[in-house]
Order: sequence, then C-alpha cells, then structure tokens
Amino acid sequence: MIGSDREKQRTWACADGGQLHYSTAGMGPPVVLIHGLSLDASMWDPQWPALQREFRAIRYDVRGFGLSTLPEGPYSHSDDLLGLLNFLDARPAHVIGLSMGGQMALRFALEQPLAVKSLTLIDAALEGFCWSDEWVRSMRAIVGAARNGDVRAAKQLWLTHELFVPAQRDPRLAAALAAMVERYSAWHWRNLDPVRRPPSPAIKELAGVSPPTLVLVGELDLPDFKAIAGHLARHIPHAILHSIGGAGHMANMEAPTVVNELVIAHLRACS
Repeated sequence: MIGSDREKQRTWACADGGQLHYSTAGMGPPVVLIHGLSLDASMWDPQWPALQREFRAIRYDVRGFGLSTLPEGPYSHSDDLLGLLNFLDARPAHVIGLSMGGQMALRFALEQPLAVKSLTLIDAALEGFCWSDEWVRSMRAIVGAARNGDVRAAKQLWLTHELFVPAQRDPRLAAALAAMVERYSAWHWRNLDPVRRPPSPAIKELAGVSPPTLVLVGELDLPDFKAIAGHLARHIPHAILHSIGGAGHMANMEAPTVVNELVIAHLRACS
C-alpha cells in the first residue's frame, strides 16, 4: 500500500480475534473505501490524495485480503466494518465500494443504516443477481484451477479475464493490478468461505436502502455489471446513475479524474 506522510497505517483486532489492516488520513467527515475481489486497499491510491483534502479518509484490507488475516471461522463483513468504524469513532461514514466492495457496502447500508451517511457503488456486484453463463463458466475455471493446486494458473486466468481488458491497456494500471493479484492469497478460491450469509439477498431489499446513493459504472464494463448498475439505480429510492466514458470495470483507476469529481460532489452534497 502506498502511503503519504500524513497517512496512519494500523491494525485493528476484531472481536473474534481476526485482524484488519487499515489506513487513515485527513480530517473532516469520515469516508471509508472497500476494495474489490483479489485486490487490496491500494486500489484506492487514485482517490486517496483527493479525499483526504476534505474528508477523513479510511481504507482497509477486507478480511482475507491484503495484510488482514484469513478467516478462521464464521464472521461477517458488516460486523468487521462496523467494529472498525466504532473503534475509529467514524460513524456515520460515507461508504464507497467497488465490485465486491460495492456489494459489501450495500449490505452494510442495509444492516447498519444509521452508520451510513451516503453510499457510492462503483461497478458493484449484487447479492442475488443472476449472472450470465459466460461469467459463471469463467469463475468456475478460476476456482477449479486454484482448488486443483495451481494458484498461479488461477491468477493468470483472472488477470487475463475480459473484466480487466480495458485496464490492461495502460501499462501502469496493468502493473498495479498484477501486483495486487500477486499479493492475494487466493484463499477464497481455494476454500469455502465461512462468511455469514444474510437470510435474504440484497437484490430483494433495495427498496429499503435509505442513504443517498451514487451508482457509477464503466462504459466498457461487462454486461453483467452494467445490468447490475441499472437495476440498482432503478430500485434504490435515492439513487443517481452515471456511466464513466472510456472506462471498464476498474473505473476508479481507469478514469480517476472523472470518478473523483463525481464522488466528491456526491459526498459534499450529503455531508
């Protein structure tokens, strides 16, 4: 993770003994960033300097990723985030997530509405969404390779997935993605995740999302994620949708100037 001189990097102990690695910088209303699958908090480097000029920026490695510990028993991503925000006295927070992180941010807003000031969902995944056959086949191949003991092959399949083709056009982004995936343990591909599942998927609960929500999706993202973005914007009561021109799934890294402008305007309006 790339840090600034003002960035404080720490480890917080969860109630069940797990540990989350997190960073904070800046002052103002708290903003927490949740990364995507196989990645870590460093994916938010393009947003980090801009956010900390006006906000108290917080980013962390989700359990099982980056420098945070692997799951060892039943746990909840929402409980992890709530505990971290309580520890930092950072409630309510603006919550931002990309892909897997967007799915987690949405679940957190449903379970802990009083802890969320606003929601930003970027190229988000969605509980209960009916994924395309192409997506299901590709993920089965990645998980199959990892569970057969060939983690390197699994990571190569992931990095060369159509999902990342737009980002791979930029050598710097390609290198940053490769470095994050190289650091990833692939634990979630090789094991059954004991994360506690909600009784009802988020896709059935969108009418209950109370915070004002910004939905962003890359113009070049896969059809599944564009369909999710449209569904979120139609069914979340206070949602606004923007398509990011020329960007794919990693919109925050591929088009940081546009994403930063839209996100900061949303945060200002909701602060």
